[in-house]
Amino acid sequence: MTFGARVLKTGLAVTLALYLSTLLKFPSPVSAGIAAIFAMQPSIYRSWRHFLEQVQSSTVGAIIALGAGVLLSNEPLIVGLVCILVIMLSMKMNRSDTIGLTLVTVISVMEASGQWQFALNRFLMLMTGIVSAFVINVAVFPPKPRKQYINQLQNVFNSLSLLLRTSISHEMKESVFRDQKNGLEKSIRSLTDKYALFEEEQKKLKRPKLSQTKQMVVYKNLLNSLQRGYEVLDAIDRHYFQSERGETTDMLFDSHLEQLIRYHEHILLKFENKIKPGVSETDPLEAANDAFLERAILNYTGPEQLRLSIVAGAIYDYGYQLERLDKVADQINRAEERD
Repeated sequence: MTFGARVLKTGLAVTLALYLSTLLKFPSPVSAGIAAIFAMQPSIYRSWRHFLEQVQSSTVGAIIALGAGVLLSNEPLIVGLVCILVIMLSMKMNRSDTIGLTLVTVISVMEASGQWQFALNRFLMLMTGIVSAFVINVAVFPPKPRKQYINQLQNVFNSLSLLLRTSISHEMKESVFRDQKNGLEKSIRSLTDKYALFEEEQKKLKRPKLSQTKQMVVYKNLLNSLQRGYEVLDAIDRHYFQSERGETTDMLFDSHLEQLIRYHEHILLKFENKIKPGVSETDPLEAANDAFLERAILNYTGPEQLRLSIVAGAIYDYGYQLERLDKVADQINRAEERD
């Protein structure tokens, strides 16, 4: 795990929660610190949503816990049964993400065993932690997932480009290739999570702006192209070197991959508005992609043909996705020229 803004903000949120608890003279500030840890979120929207949901579910949990403490007791069996009930209610309310901290609230309140003032203090301590996390998340290095997404896209493409360019020639050490490939997979998974944040935010908007909708289309296609590129790597790793093939086949696959990587790079430059109008590397790709697919398996039969077909199919799909991405880039550029 690397040191980043979220790590720093979690520490600051815990510190703020503990200081506030001390100023408010709560008997045990630890609960506020625990709440701050649970409440830190990767985006401002999700932080605000988590804040509202956590207040709702913790309030319900505290009321149930207080009632159970008054009517029953704080025996371990009773506490366990109340936790089960609260978990079921949280899931019924679609508040699964808040269950952990809600259970902390329940156990803290039930410790009072009917003493409502003590239970209220415990509840307020937890709310202090949640508020502290929200304030720190908004005020200190507020999350900028869209900027991070674009920067990470370029880094992931650079890694993908290196691995694809050396995959057929087998120039990279096996151990290094494995490490780089695993790192690439994690990076693409991280990008997928960030895209899910954007999608989540847009779904909550009643009338998203047209520019936001276009941006989501761009982000989705950029992500898809990287995922298809990784699938090519995975297919090569699983099938290409297990098949017997000639030097001509290696050259065919290697040269076509090089063409696709250059094409991918060219499209990214289009999105950055760094390409002169009229300059294109895209015209012959569709025909070249079809010709490659035919030639890739022409001279093989049996298991070799099957394995090479899997790899060729993944490469073809990567090329097809790049064509779609290129069309999106052209549409965006034309719209900007009209504006």
